[in-house]
Amino acid sequence: MAQPLSSLSHHAVAPTAQRPRHPISAQVFARLRPVVGHKTPAHPRPNGYLFPTLAALAGYGALSWLILKGVEEQVYFRFDLSPLLTTTLAVQIHVAAALSALLLGAYLMLAPKGAAFRWHKEMGWAWVVLMGITAVSSFFITGLMGHWYSPIHALSALTMIALPFGIAAVRQRDLAEHRKTMTDMFYGGMLLAGLFSFLPGRMMWSIFFSV
Repeated sequence: MAQPLSSLSHHAVAPTAQRPRHPISAQVFARLRPVVGHKTPAHPRPNGYLFPTLAALAGYGALSWLILKGVEEQVYFRFDLSPLLTTTLAVQIHVAAALSALLLGAYLMLAPKGAAFRWHKEMGWAWVVLMGITAVSSFFITGLMGHWYSPIHALSALTMIALPFGIAAVRQRDLAEHRKTMTDMFYGGMLLAGLFSFLPGRMMWSIFFSV
């Protein structure tokens, strides 16, 4: 005997689409979709700076050996700020701006970029000003090659040229070029140039070492 429609509808099985085994809300899918389907641009790796860094270290080691090879006294470590406190005003301004730019630049290199870090723009402008002061003040300082400018001053000139290009890149929304330009200045204008300021006999070297 045929069963009534009411009893059949009572035993009917709901479609599987309405009863998923592992229900996930549409909001979760909406959040996961851009993460899974979009590749975030990777941060530039410092592999391109490996050869210049090794070359700079080799050059620093060779020059330091040539300077110290005729010194019979033993070199020892000490910390003495008197060479900095008694030097010219141009050197003091240069050292203060360079150390500030080094610390601030290192923080900006490690901190999140763009909207993820609300103070990136303000701190970036401060770093640009400090780099400009460091580069300009270096032209009032000689000594590595007597009274002549040295190759380090060429890095200062390149820094003054590159700073406007880095600013123009971010104004044009070319964030990749902006990041590359500023990173190049940090490695070349700060780390590599700063390395040669510690050559034996120079003021920065005499703060930490003596014979």
